[in-house]
Amino acid sequence: MRANYCGPHSQPKNHNLARRACAPYLSAMFIETETTPNPSSLKFLPGRQVMASGTREFASPESAEASPLAEAIFDTGEVVNVFFGFEFVTVTAAPGADWGALKSQVVTILLDHFVSEAPLFKGGSADGISVPGEEIEMVVEDRAEDAEVIASIQELLETRVRPAVASDGGDIAYRGFSEGVVYLMLQGACAGCPSSSATLKQGIESLLTHYIPEVREVRAA
Repeated sequence: MRANYCGPHSQPKNHNLARRACAPYLSAMFIETETTPNPSSLKFLPGRQVMASGTREFASPESAEASPLAEAIFDTGEVVNVFFGFEFVTVTAAPGADWGALKSQVVTILLDHFVSEAPLFKGGSADGISVPGEEIEMVVEDRAEDAEVIASIQELLETRVRPAVASDGGDIAYRGFSEGVVYLMLQGACAGCPSSSATLKQGIESLLTHYIPEVREVRAA
């Protein structure tokens, strides 16, 4: 379900990005929202590029300090996860949060950020960064003899899986392959989603095992 918003009427507390009152220039920009399979998450589409490449996930207020936009969204006090995709921002609300009020606050922050063309990150660009970083969060070390299989896995993830997961407001990150098992991490709206296990097992595992005989199982990392 999509909804269009311009110039929402409530302001989040304690943030720097949406202090100005709604002005006439805001009417020129619309923020679309989409529901996701995760009832706690909403996908916001500003109608323009968010990340030039890669994705970025913020799972805590501390990690959000790298981005003024993510920090402002966390400053609403009702958010537990912010995820930047290519052309969307996914926000996951804390348990018990009222999305009716929170949605307007997030839209106000996004409008002010994109209309003012504020930097997405502090201290320069973070284009192409995926957090957590693959070099830090690998579950198992890939072996040279598995290089061909791993290349096939990553190609399927990139061409068949990631576009579908992105449409649900999230992303998926490769975290290793060993003894027939592929380790993957779901991010954004897909992390903590009630259907995440089904996504991994019935969706991604079925796809990978069908096309790649060496793969026998997919596990969450």
